Amino acid sequence: MSYKILIADDEEEILEILELYLEKDGFEVIKAVDGKKAWDIINEINIDMAIIDIMMPSINGFKLIKKIRENYNIPVIFLSAKTQDEDKILGLGLGADDYVTKPFNPLEVVARVDAQLRRYYNLNYHNKNVEQIIKIGEIELDIFSNIVKKNNKEIVLTSVEYKILKLLMENSGRVLTKKEIFEIVWEDNFIGDNNIIMVHISNLREKIEKNSRKPIYLKTIRGLGYKFEKKVTSNEE
Repeated sequence: MSYKILIADDEEEILEILELYLEKDGFEVIKAVDGKKAWDIINEINIDMAIIDIMMPSINGFKLIKKIRENYNIPVIFLSAKTQDEDKILGLGLGADDYVTKPFNPLEVVARVDAQLRRYYNLNYHNKNVEQIIKIGEIELDIFSNIVKKNNKEIVLTSVEYKILKLLMENSGRVLTKKEIFEIVWEDNFIGDNNIIMVHISNLREKIEKNSRKPIYLKTIRGLGYKFEKKVTSNEE
């Protein structure tokens, strides 16, 4: 299967370099030179993933990811010369799955694309003996269809949010450290950037909790990590 990758960047050289390396790796590449063109392509073509620059004309990357997350659940990687933590946290908070700063090694970008697609589409998942549906309280997660529901109503999650929730629900009742979560979800060495996980946890709570400030499902265990409660009573809900 050839995955369709959208690259949105106003630098022609960046588009050409990434197109060259991604096509060499077997991907089909669609290019856009600004945010408006990228948004039109997303609505016209069934793309599998997007690589988006932050500083683009017409619609910048932050506005574009917000529009994408309101309508689609594809993996998104931010590509930008901005290196400040605030920009990185904002991008991840808006729904980006990964963040690469310029200048970059094209092979690293290809590796990150491979990793995101592998995790998102569960290419290595073949264990049919695993319980298909995990249900705790009002939250229901279907492992095979990658669908999460609350009170039988589907919740739209980003791919990273889904992976974190799946990991925590599969290990409900157990405290997972930030290091464990990062290395399993991102498949990379933990570098101590706790803010990335914190942002995604906060976004998850906004979507699954009745009151995100007083969570009953996704608990913070201070000094240790996070835990998804194994049982939630009707009184708590």
